[in-house]
Amino acid sequence: MKTAISIPDDLFEDAERLARTQKKSRSRLYGDAVREYVARHSADQVTGALNEVLEGVTLGEADFVARGARTTLERSDW
Repeated sequence: MKTAISIPDDLFEDAERLARTQKKSRSRLYGDAVREYVARHSADQVTGALNEVLEGVTLGEADFVARGARTTLERSDW
């Protein structure tokens, strides 16, 4: 798929330099960058879904293992 985008000159120059350093075509570099960006932001959706599930979980007072797991999940970066 072909597309046209506008980016600042300095970013274009940095991308060109990186493509040469990594011995990749410009198209490959931009494709890899977009793929990585999409994957990174898809994780936000997963985190949101997990948070919704966790909100519905009720824990008994003696269930310290489950409480610890929930605390760990809440503190973790996804």
